[in-house]
Amino acid sequence: MRLGFYANYTKETAAFAHEVGFDSLELSAWPQSSLDADKVTAAQTDAIQADLAAKDIEISALGYYPNYLHPKEGPEAQRYFIKVLDLAKRMGIDTVATFVGRDPSKSVEANMPKFKDVFSSFCDEAEKRGLRIAIENCPMMSVKTMESINLAFSPEIWEQMFHLVPSRALGLELDPSHMVWQGIDYIQAIHDFGDRIYHVHAKDMEINRRALKRTGIYGQVFGEPFGLGHGWWRARAPGWGEVDWPKFISALIEVGYEGNIDIEHEDDVFAAAAVGKVEHEAEIVAKYSEERNGLRLGYNTLRNLIVKEKRA
Repeated sequence: MRLGFYANYTKETAAFAHEVGFDSLELSAWPQSSLDADKVTAAQTDAIQADLAAKDIEISALGYYPNYLHPKEGPEAQRYFIKVLDLAKRMGIDTVATFVGRDPSKSVEANMPKFKDVFSSFCDEAEKRGLRIAIENCPMMSVKTMESINLAFSPEIWEQMFHLVPSRALGLELDPSHMVWQGIDYIQAIHDFGDRIYHVHAKDMEINRRALKRTGIYGQVFGEPFGLGHGWWRARAPGWGEVDWPKFISALIEVGYEGNIDIEHEDDVFAAAAVGKVEHEAEIVAKYSEERNGLRLGYNTLRNLIVKEKRA
């Protein structure tokens, strides 16, 4: 198991990761990133991999998180995802982390037939390339519209996903922070779905109980909410919220998880500049390396809980 973070590749980001002691990176593969799957050349990927190998930094996964089920955005996202699979195969990276998405005009149940069609095809393509697809459990819920744009946010839904698409190419990218504010037992989820956990995001969750008692679980509906949350919760660096990291990592080890743990740095205190006035997630990812205090603090929290692993 190695410890890293999710970021757009730059030489500066790689140097920072190495200086701190990180030995893993999940690299952004959005079209706006250094690994634009439509444009990046073999020479460019070779240079990136050589730089990281020289620093003993492993690429744990490629990350691309669009809405594949959206009526308008979905077709282009589906096309590009296949290019990301090709890129992962070319680079020797076995995992692509992503969302499912959702047609927000339909219920979760009504979205499942399209999920089955799209992800059955995705899994066929992944199997051909010897790759795995790791679905993040982020609801992507808007407090303003009360709509979620990612289906895969609860164990109940995961069961249906794996029933409809039984391919072993399909698994989870588990992030405990989303489960904290939803009231889901993330330790039990690890034990129930351990063999389907293909990647892990480390992000903490701070609960403002005073605000919760005022707004209720649906959160603040007027004005600007409490950070990226619903007015009563917000993302934090590991160690600055309510996740029990020793128990979390112990559970992962107990179920046999052998992948890496990468911090998803969306802390509303330490990364305020990165997650401020941006229009697209890819912009946030591109700015992660500009804010380093939260990543250092997250590293300090997790480093002593993970045995630093040397690869052959």
